[in-house]
Amino acid sequence: MTEQTNQEFVGQDREPMLQLNAPVPDFEAKTTHGVLRLSEWNPDKWVILFSHPADFTPVCTTEFIAFEGLADELAKRDVALLGNSIDSVHSHIAWVRNIKENFDVDISFPIIADLTQEVSRKFGMVHEASSDTAAIRAVYVIDPDRVLRAMIYYPLDVGRNFDEILRLVDALQASDKHGVATPADWRPGDRVIVPPPKTAMEAEARVNDPEYEVVDWYFAKKQI
Repeated sequence: MTEQTNQEFVGQDREPMLQLNAPVPDFEAKTTHGVLRLSEWNPDKWVILFSHPADFTPVCTTEFIAFEGLADELAKRDVALLGNSIDSVHSHIAWVRNIKENFDVDISFPIIADLTQEVSRKFGMVHEASSDTAAIRAVYVIDPDRVLRAMIYYPLDVGRNFDEILRLVDALQASDKHGVATPADWRPGDRVIVPPPKTAMEAEARVNDPEYEVVDWYFAKKQI
């Protein structure tokens, strides 16, 4: 294969190896909001596709409440949420109603019913060393072109860090908009890292440019 895509397969089990900056696999699936196809769903938006091990479990419940708590902030960034687990639509509906009853939280985003494991297997959410009947806690950040920009995996017994998920979206969008990189622990308002100069003349000009905070010719920051 000469074209890099996220449809490549590895190993004897034929499960996909997702790659950053490659297109994600498309799928059509039943959800709590009806049938959707990823390539056609919210076509102008970023998507956070995430998996959880099972409905009616305590850690997953806290995570769904946390995702819903981020929903408005993500919407401001043109990001849509899409959940997934190896449970039925009826289980999802009952669990969402239970969350409303017990925690007074309305889950506004769709949840995929992946009983066949089609979506979970396509995205590498099933790690059989952990479980062959439940998905791990995976997070995929997908841009409007349906290209995979970031992915985070958490084990079954550790809940996610939601501050980091929002920070990651902010960093990706800032990098795209301004053509920069973001340093460790970057948050909106912090200085960003500019690409290193390509010539000796550019390096000399940068050292003397008041726009930049220059540590060395290859390491400079600026405000955006």
